[in-house]
Amino acid sequence: MKSIVLITGISSGFGLETARLLSQEGHSVYGTVRRVVEPLPNVHYLQLDVRDSEAVKKAVDQIVEKEGHIDVLVNNAGMGIGGPLEFATEEEIRLQMDTNFMGLVHCVNAVLPHMRKQNSGKIIALSSIGGVMGLPFQGFYSASKFAIEGYCEALRLETQSFGIKVVVLRPGDFATGFTGSRKKVTNEEALLSYPTYKAAIKKVEHDENGGLKPIVLARTINQIIQKKNPCNGYVVASFEQKLSVLLKRILPAKWFAKILGSYYNIAS
Repeated sequence: MKSIVLITGISSGFGLETARLLSQEGHSVYGTVRRVVEPLPNVHYLQLDVRDSEAVKKAVDQIVEKEGHIDVLVNNAGMGIGGPLEFATEEEIRLQMDTNFMGLVHCVNAVLPHMRKQNSGKIIALSSIGGVMGLPFQGFYSASKFAIEGYCEALRLETQSFGIKVVVLRPGDFATGFTGSRKKVTNEEALLSYPTYKAAIKKVEHDENGGLKPIVLARTINQIIQKKNPCNGYVVASFEQKLSVLLKRILPAKWFAKILGSYYNIAS
């Protein structure tokens, strides 16, 4: 069956490839962007910022008025801050949390009344492997993804009686525009105070640039849409990163912290 799908943040990366693939599969795809972009064929564009709850609600209501229902919400819009936690400004922190977490909340609140009424729907939320482990010098990014994990766990329980499926995706390193758009702390005091920061963030960027292609995640989302009963969550990553998620679950916290610190060349 073909679905009515809303994807947030389709100007690049995961959102762009997912919109492209789902439209090619015959789904009716609506996508949000914050700026004018070169449009994909057979994709309906909605220019809005997910931090604006009223704009999100208006857009969802328009989709339902036109299509009669909405089947899938893919919460993809997001951004990242890199740097020592101590040196992130309050403005940057609010931008991080408002975009990644509150943007998700706004979209879910907009689609839920319609999904409850139709007794069906899928909510697919992009977390990260950074949502199950606190990544050094990406702490507020991890915090926003940890929030998504807890929120979706509760949401799944609250909405299961309405036939709504809540699925969390945890991507590892992917080669997308996310790397270049990451806001990074660059002031001299931060670099002097945290001498391991510069090398650690270079390691992050190297891994991301050599990571998987966005189409890999897009195909996973397409498969989830087709499944009647998808899993609660999926780790979409290299073997080594999937292993790291497993080790986080089974190892004592101090052991795993040593492994993670060693990987980013942070002395214990």
